[in-house]
Amino acid sequence: MSAAPRTVRTEPGLRVAIRPAKARGRRWASTGVAGALAAALALAGCTVPGEAQGTGSPAASSAGSPGRIQLNTGAAEPQVLAGSDAEASLAASQALFASSPVAFVAAADDAKALAAAEAESVPLGVPLLLVGDGLESELARLGVQQVKVFGQPPAEPAASPSSATDEVPNGAPDDDSSASASSGASAADSAAGATAASGSGSDGGIAGWAALLPGVEVLPPNGEPDLPDGAAESADASVLIDQDGEQDYPATLAVAEAAGARIFEDPKADPRQSSATIDFLRDEPERRVLGIGKAFGSNGTFGSRVEAALEIPELPGGGQLAFPSRRMVALYGHPAGPALGALGEQGIKDSVRRAKRLAKRYQPHSKEPVVPAFEIIATIASSSAGKDGDYSAETGVDELRPWVDAAGKAGVYVVLDLQPGRSDFLAQAKLYADLLKEPHVGLALDPEWRLGKGERHMEQIGSVSAAEINKVSDWLANLTRKNSLPQKVLILHQFQYRMISDRHKLETGHPELAMVLHADGHGNPGQKMETWRALREDLPKNIRMGWKNFYDEDTPTFSPERTYTEVEPAPWFVSYQ
Repeated sequence: MSAAPRTVRTEPGLRVAIRPAKARGRRWASTGVAGALAAALALAGCTVPGEAQGTGSPAASSAGSPGRIQLNTGAAEPQVLAGSDAEASLAASQALFASSPVAFVAAADDAKALAAAEAESVPLGVPLLLVGDGLESELARLGVQQVKVFGQPPAEPAASPSSATDEVPNGAPDDDSSASASSGASAADSAAGATAASGSGSDGGIAGWAALLPGVEVLPPNGEPDLPDGAAESADASVLIDQDGEQDYPATLAVAEAAGARIFEDPKADPRQSSATIDFLRDEPERRVLGIGKAFGSNGTFGSRVEAALEIPELPGGGQLAFPSRRMVALYGHPAGPALGALGEQGIKDSVRRAKRLAKRYQPHSKEPVVPAFEIIATIASSSAGKDGDYSAETGVDELRPWVDAAGKAGVYVVLDLQPGRSDFLAQAKLYADLLKEPHVGLALDPEWRLGKGERHMEQIGSVSAAEINKVSDWLANLTRKNSLPQKVLILHQFQYRMISDRHKLETGHPELAMVLHADGHGNPGQKMETWRALREDLPKNIRMGWKNFYDEDTPTFSPERTYTEVEPAPWFVSYQ
């Protein structure tokens, strides 16, 4: 019987689609209902090379019913479908289909045949598989009774029955008796029909397919399969593809579309980076998630990222990774007043408005979204020792809380800046743990104001060891991880080498942190650019560059255009003092 073309649901409001509707029509338009018979052997698995299949294997899914198209339902771990298209389509079939009496099969290297098979398999809702290891086993698991074939089989059987015992070049089967057993007197007619339909010019196509798929009935491209009555429900799956997925995995995508899975393009191949991808997954969080393409990494990596996308709050501007999904432009200073920077020149509401206006001026010069930010001095270098003798005045959490809360509501990122004097950075960071548990709050360390024993501010430039910074980064990464927070910005201020003398020993591998080296030098353009170039030399990996513009000390202050076009590479975090 003929089946009505299957309608695959589209998701309203999605900002990125797998392909435009017009192109989809190629997939949904049937070029003629065709069928084929296929048989069965045992189960074969296919997932990321080198990784064992987990709970997403067919054994963990619903059992199929012979003679019916039945899709897998129920919870399963996220899974990456990679390798070749033949391997990935096999894995997709295992993940999405419990049973199907009909399957389509094509040779992986025949683009025309593959396109024809895609166009028919999707609206009929049947799996499309490619020739390769595990094909017969998967047909067996599905309970396939008919296989419709497209193109020529990878190798032809022997031309004459008398040569059945001879070795056949290219590994072709040496006995075509299974073809005659399955197709009987009609084998020649079926082969002729296949030849006419495919235009291959070979009368051995169907016999070759039958030999490749022993014990099953094989129909040519113009044949019509016997599909069961009633359409199967859509699979409980959300599918992400990387930017090359449509080109590299056409058969795999066809299997997902045939199963009615929700499909979404994730160009970064990391569901944490994009609000659009996060929204797509959160719309139906109970569905299992599949990633098509090797860029998604291992099953473990992909699974942890999917979990994060579903559960962790987003940053201002969207997504859960600070960079490269956005750039930031900040007002620097202290709420007490203008002496320490631009942030204190106005109250909270006006500071929010000013930061937003400043970020907006940068946007025309950046392809990434530019997010407004505050860099608030939480501990202030002091000329007096104070009661604790550390030459640092710690601002109370209660005084900073209104600024942090207002910024979060307004979509403004906050960085808390530490000037520890004779204290240490970790001890001071822990004072603000409650604020750092907010998803939009990061941390900055300013070694200029880190004093050694017997030192005082303004008598020398301070410095800090990589070991002390590493203690802070370890602690901050752990706090971020334990509290299920998005990636945090960790800024290191520097304008002289000696401020971080052993910078090469910095630990920069925490995935929970986005580290920025902030070039703090002021002066004329030549002086600032010289500092910038010097700081970039031998920069440790996984550290991005930041830049500070001074309203009074720079001569002149760089404009937004100049900051993003003349400073190379363009800084990811810019602050104004």
